[in-house]
Amino acid sequence: MARILAIDYGEKRTGIAVTDELQIIASGLTTIETKNIFSFLTEYLKKEKVELFIVGEPKQMNNAASESEQFIKPFVAKLSLTFPKIPIKRIDERFTSKMAFQSMIDSGLKKKQRQNKALIDEISATLILQTYLHNK
Repeated sequence: MARILAIDYGEKRTGIAVTDELQIIASGLTTIETKNIFSFLTEYLKKEKVELFIVGEPKQMNNAASESEQFIKPFVAKLSLTFPKIPIKRIDERFTSKMAFQSMIDSGLKKKQRQNKALIDEISATLILQTYLHNK
């Protein structure tokens, strides 16, 4: 089997998470500068087989698209064109940043470590991927 790769897309930073080859466990992979996302994915796909992209879909409480969706839609379109053989699924990402921050507190990270926004993005991507795996 191939891996599933989740993307928590942001204007500045993008969190990346990936499954193991059996698609059982979601693990944070990295956080990268958004401007480097396609070069990162191209290099990653040279080394690892990925069968599905999961991209977070930010929504408001009333289920309407959040303001950040305007930045994500063009990214998803380019992702589809750049890697046409890999399907893309969108997963509701409401509360993932808050849940990521709470998981950092629960795991005992110090305040200085919890201010690491890159780590929050990576954990958020992992939560998006875990949501997909749980619901599939």
